[in-house]
Amino acid sequence: MSAAVGTSSASKEMGFDNGMEIEELMKNKINNVEATGSEEEEEEEDEEEENDSKVIKSLKELDIGPQVSFKKQLEKDKDDDSLRRWKEQLLGSIDLASVGESKEAEVKIIKLSISCPGRADIVLPISSNAKSKRSLFTLREGTHYRLNLSFAVSNNIVSGLIYTNTVWKAGVRVDHKKVMLGTFGPKQEPYTCGLEEETIPSGILARGSYSATTKIVDDDEKCNLNVSYCFEIKKKWPSPF
Repeated sequence: MSAAVGTSSASKEMGFDNGMEIEELMKNKINNVEATGSEEEEEEEDEEEENDSKVIKSLKELDIGPQVSFKKQLEKDKDDDSLRRWKEQLLGSIDLASVGESKEAEVKIIKLSISCPGRADIVLPISSNAKSKRSLFTLREGTHYRLNLSFAVSNNIVSGLIYTNTVWKAGVRVDHKKVMLGTFGPKQEPYTCGLEEETIPSGILARGSYSATTKIVDDDEKCNLNVSYCFEIKKKWPSPF
């Protein structure tokens, strides 16, 4: 009896005359804390992106001399064995057939896909015109997956290639990922990169429709890929028929 009376008294003191239980109050408080934490994370991510832009801007303001094509650089360095060996050690075997007169590297995205155990790869769109609101694919909750990227580099070295992926649900950002892919030299064979394995969220709150935007940018702020698409997370894989 005393416990029941105590709970009732506490509810009245807190102003809940409409019968709301303390458990509901605690749930609301927890939700508020989670929402606040999410806002703080978004602010930290925005601040990090702003700092990255400042660093890139500072580097661009440095006077490092005229930019020349990679082919001219190789011709200039061919008589310097130590410099040539250093570049080969840094970039690996350089494919001279992929070296052009252009001063800028050309990055061509060939394939962007999601691999899940026991399932055929899900190929994501790489066309910038693919902005359909229709869900392009479905993922099963709780499944392990890995994102794979295939791309080609020609003409020159591309440095600081970064993959970013942002996901929204009902207009609210629920995930933002940034991965440094690295620096790549020109060659005819495409590069393949596999990101770390992750797990698709599970539970009734995780199921539903999502929208996403994927970008691949280098340290010159040149956007080599910018696509938007929609997908779903469901309890089961869709029927193959």
